[in-house]
Amino acid sequence: MAFVLTKSSAFGVAAKPISRRSSVAVKASAVPENVKEARAWIDAWKSKQGGAKRDPSLPSWMPGATLPGYLDGTLPGDFGFDPLYLGADPSKLKWYAQAELVHSRFAMLAVAGILFPELLSNIGLAWPGAGVAWYDAGKFEYFAPASSLFGVQMLLFAWVELRRYQDFVKPGSANQDPIFSNNKLPDGNEPGYPGGIFDPFGWSKGDIKSLKTKEIKNGRLAMLAFAGFAAQAYTTGTTPLKNLSAHLADPWSTTVWQNDLARL
Repeated sequence: MAFVLTKSSAFGVAAKPISRRSSVAVKASAVPENVKEARAWIDAWKSKQGGAKRDPSLPSWMPGATLPGYLDGTLPGDFGFDPLYLGADPSKLKWYAQAELVHSRFAMLAVAGILFPELLSNIGLAWPGAGVAWYDAGKFEYFAPASSLFGVQMLLFAWVELRRYQDFVKPGSANQDPIFSNNKLPDGNEPGYPGGIFDPFGWSKGDIKSLKTKEIKNGRLAMLAFAGFAAQAYTTGTTPLKNLSAHLADPWSTTVWQNDLARL
């Protein structure tokens, strides 16, 4: 038996006996109950977020896992990856798909714009700005002040992005060029795939779904590659091809594990 001395017991009031065994039993029984409640809450949240389950015959980023049913394989590159159920809302899923597509295209252009100038400079080709590392491009003295070029770029981007957003909100509304009346995109194309002058080789007339899947896969790889380029520039202070050359020259000693900042 255990006794708990209260403040009043010091003045002669008898202490109350409490059974240690019974108190432990209460705590032990409370733990599974809390776990059950937590699991029930998680299951309810998943059910609310995910809805129906994904067809197990579809490609999966994690074979054997239960994936949300709203990722039904209709989107290009859909492998059921949405662990936080961000796309449970159909309108948000549509927006996220467009955002991923645009970021993928920007990332592919960025990666090409980093690698090819460095490669061409390494083989001896020269032009204004040749040999300037991609992270130092903003320091280069162009034909106009960098602030002016940035302002013009923002204006052009605003025009293009506004037109793209209009087409997203109301597909087909931006097909007609408001300035050049003879320039009109084909009707019936979905947002993000305008066709017309943006498809000079006519590839969209073939297996368009396969091309969309290849594009989004390469775009995802490019986004990861650009993140890697930025991390390399920060930790090693040099460019991707120089890092690659250093690694190939001494592959066992020049890795991320030998980088001082990476080990922090």
